[in-house]
Amino acid sequence: MEPVASIMPVIFFGHGSPMNTLTRNQYTDAWRKLGAAAPKPRAILAISAHWFTRGTAVTAMARPRTIHDFGGFPQALFELEYPAPGDPQLAAHVRDLLAPVPVELDHGWGLDHGTWSVLAHAYPDAAIPVVQLSLDGTKPASFHYELAARLAPLRGEGVLIIGSGNVVHNLTLMRRDGAGPAYAWAQRFNEMVRAALASGKHQALIEYERMGEDARLSVPTPEHYLPLLYIAALQSEGERMSFAVDGYEAGSLGMLSAAAGMPAA
Repeated sequence: MEPVASIMPVIFFGHGSPMNTLTRNQYTDAWRKLGAAAPKPRAILAISAHWFTRGTAVTAMARPRTIHDFGGFPQALFELEYPAPGDPQLAAHVRDLLAPVPVELDHGWGLDHGTWSVLAHAYPDAAIPVVQLSLDGTKPASFHYELAARLAPLRGEGVLIIGSGNVVHNLTLMRRDGAGPAYAWAQRFNEMVRAALASGKHQALIEYERMGEDARLSVPTPEHYLPLLYIAALQSEGERMSFAVDGYEAGSLGMLSAAAGMPAA
C-alpha cells in the first residue's frame, strides 16, 4: 500500500435512529458537511455499535451486503441499499496491524445500519470501499482503546476510520413522545465525555464507569459507547477534537458527533 499525502481524520458519529438515513436534520446535515470537508479517503474502516461479537472480526468480502438489523420501521428503510464495495486487502492489513490479537476474516456480515445510516449522508454515492471491524463484547474498555491505537498507521494510508454509536444510549428510558429536555444524568455524562475529548484526557473516557449512576444510566450496555474509544485512541498528541453536532433525542439518546484531524475551516 502506497502512503498518501493527507493524514486522514478520525470521526465518531452519534447515529441515533435508523430513520436518520431518510431524514434531513441538524445531525444528518452535519454528517454531510464532515464528508465534504474531509480529504477523500481511498477506503473507510468502520467500527459500529451493531457488530458486537465474541472475539474480533473484520469484513473481508469484495461486496458486503446491506444489513437491515432492526424492526418496526417503514418499508422504505428496509428497501434502502448502500452498495459500497469491500476491500479484502485492507481487511487483511487490519488483521496484521492488530496482531497478536486474533482477527477473523469474516465473509458473512456486511454493513449494518450503524455504518450505512451515517455514510449514506457523508458519502452518498457509496463509491468508497468500506470495511467493518467488530467489537469484542467480552473485553473491557481498556482493551478497545489499546487495540484502536494499533490502527494509527491507516491514517497515513488514506483510510478514514469512523466509529458509530451514541455517547448516551438508554432505549428503556426514552421519552416515547419525544417531548421534553434531556435527562439531567444524560447531560452530565455527555458533558463529561465532551470535556475529556476536548482536553485529551482519555483515561477518563476509558474509566467512564467511575461516573457512577450517570454512567450506568447513560451506558446501560457498552456497545454504543465503545466506538468512541477507537476515535479517542487515534487522536494524535496535540490534535484538536472538534464537535460537528451535539444534542439529545427523546431524553436519553445523545447525538454528539466528534472528529480529530479535520482540516481547518
